[in-house]
Amino acid sequence: MARTARAAARTSVWLEDRARRGGRGGGQPSGLDRDRITEVTVRLLDAEGLAKFSMRRLAAELNVTAMSVYWYVDTKDDLLELALDAVFGELALPDPEADEDWRDQLRMLTRGYRALLVRHPWVSPLAGTYLNLGPNYLAFARVVQRVIGRTGLPVHRVTGAISAVFQFVYGYGTLEGHFFARVANAGVTPDEYFQHAMSTATQTPEAAEVIQESTKIMEARGGDTVQEMMERDFQFALDLLVAGIEAMVKRTDDRTP
Repeated sequence: MARTARAAARTSVWLEDRARRGGRGGGQPSGLDRDRITEVTVRLLDAEGLAKFSMRRLAAELNVTAMSVYWYVDTKDDLLELALDAVFGELALPDPEADEDWRDQLRMLTRGYRALLVRHPWVSPLAGTYLNLGPNYLAFARVVQRVIGRTGLPVHRVTGAISAVFQFVYGYGTLEGHFFARVANAGVTPDEYFQHAMSTATQTPEAAEVIQESTKIMEARGGDTVQEMMERDFQFALDLLVAGIEAMVKRTDDRTP
């Protein structure tokens, strides 16, 4: 019961763990630190996925005992939070104070976030599970807020615009990451996988009708490869969102006396 209550009360490693960011102190295993443990955690998650990750598997990769890892983190959840924030440090962030168009900066942020989700498919479920208050994520969130704030939208519309843009990127990058993970597991190219999936789906009359209509739409859209098709769809969808922000700004300006 006590353990259940403690788990329910847990908020974030960044709030509960300030006193031992570098280890418990005194007697900790040599050759280990949080950065090293987090780096190996990210590598294992990339290679084997979230479902197969365990503290025991991590310890084996580090060539230490599982108890050695617990000198630096209390729980597996703490470690996953650290890994989640670590990969946000890979993002290149524009300077929102620079003399650059907000549209270009927004495209830079969205492209980076999408690539992050594809490169690390385990980020998607963790991003929806943990309250990320790590320094890398907060730096990303701060720049996103400032870039959207430069669009001309009123302050009370900023969070809605952030949701529209970055929840779209989250969904797009998540599905794209799952697709490429399936491709890798199948041992084929993305184009081979796509063609096989399309031919398999047309074996039922109901699906064949939908696929036939989808094929016409995809041919009109263009793109010789799956990657090109995904890129064209992403760029056009982002253009729609940018145009929507511009339209809302103009509507606000038109209403201003």
